[in-house]
Amino acid sequence: MAVLVTGGAGYIGSHMVWELLDAGEQVVVIDRLSTGFEWAVAPEARLVVGDIADKELVGGLVREHKVDAIIHFAGSIVVPESVADPLAYYENNTCKTRALIETAVRAGVGNFIFSSTAAVYGGAGMEPVREDARLAPESPYGLSKLMSEWMLRDAAAAHGLNYTALRYFNVAGADPKGRTGQSTPGATHLIKVACETALGKRPFMQVFGTDYATPDGTCIRDYIHVSDLVAAHRLALQRLRIGGENLVANCGYGHGYSVLQVIESVRRVFGHDFDIRMGERRVGDAAAVVANSDTARQQLGWAPQHDDLDGIVHDALAWERILSGKNSSRG
Repeated sequence: MAVLVTGGAGYIGSHMVWELLDAGEQVVVIDRLSTGFEWAVAPEARLVVGDIADKELVGGLVREHKVDAIIHFAGSIVVPESVADPLAYYENNTCKTRALIETAVRAGVGNFIFSSTAAVYGGAGMEPVREDARLAPESPYGLSKLMSEWMLRDAAAAHGLNYTALRYFNVAGADPKGRTGQSTPGATHLIKVACETALGKRPFMQVFGTDYATPDGTCIRDYIHVSDLVAAHRLALQRLRIGGENLVANCGYGHGYSVLQVIESVRRVFGHDFDIRMGERRVGDAAAVVANSDTARQQLGWAPQHDDLDGIVHDALAWERILSGKNSSRG
């Protein structure tokens, strides 16, 4: 048996590949390398460069490698970009996920784990949000992911597909062993942007909005270390393989930090100040979104190991230094 990881050359996907290999799994990666990197894929995994909507290609991989599970990360993730180009997001995130689900059903793949998002909740507010909260995406990105969840639910009811949808909050950090991390140029993740600015890779960073209804006026998010996130996926896979029921679960720590608190953490861990500039709000940004993660903890037996903001920042900074070495060696 093997696990097919879509988007396995990207940020979270590459961590997932290492997590699975460390657990003794056989892993096949499909990624079109639009934002991912061939070098980010662990050498023990098989990388196939291709599109998840290519039903013949994906079906062939399932048969060749006896794939019993798909962990689906491939997709577009930038909220402001989704507002500017919604049709591209519905194509890449929703339509292509539909094609992948169809392939999984036709090929007899029994287990499907989907990379969803807290953006399905919209502006949930300061209180930790549960999975049964009102679903009110405020961006095409969030809606594209929610529609994919609905397709999974309906396909499971009609065809017996077993699935878990994990709704990520704000993923950050990097592999503590330094094997992979967030490597996309021009990334919009706050902690990565702050680390890049601290290290001089950006001349300054901008805070988008200082007038939100939060204690310091900046947005609050629940930041989860990428290693804890992929551990939740591995546990979800184990649960599905032993007959666990379909599940939707939040992945976050249950408490949030403001943009300014994150910046202060980067200053503290880095040891020096850097240029911060205040700007206007961005369209699609919610004031505060924090997870209630009781479902993941109870149903998956998930016990986070990296719930420490300074620790997350430390790993992110360490990866930025490693990445600088990779880039300089290419130049």
